[in-house]
Amino acid sequence: MNWDRVKGEWKQFTGKAKEQWGKLTDDDLDVVAGQREQLVGKIQERYGCARDDADRRVSDWERSVDANEARRV
Repeated sequence: MNWDRVKGEWKQFTGKAKEQWGKLTDDDLDVVAGQREQLVGKIQERYGCARDDADRRVSDWERSVDANEARRV
């Protein structure tokens, strides 16, 4: 996943992020603003998981979003 692109299109990606992580609030997603490390930190905070687990969750999400976008092309 190209995070420069994600930053530029963050409003479109927030819906996908909310589907994946329902505990993240709109304010959380505003703080994240398309920054991967911020997303990992917010997931860690909201879900009470270790940083490596939150990082793995984001990596899994990245792969699923990439796969879904590849199918649309």
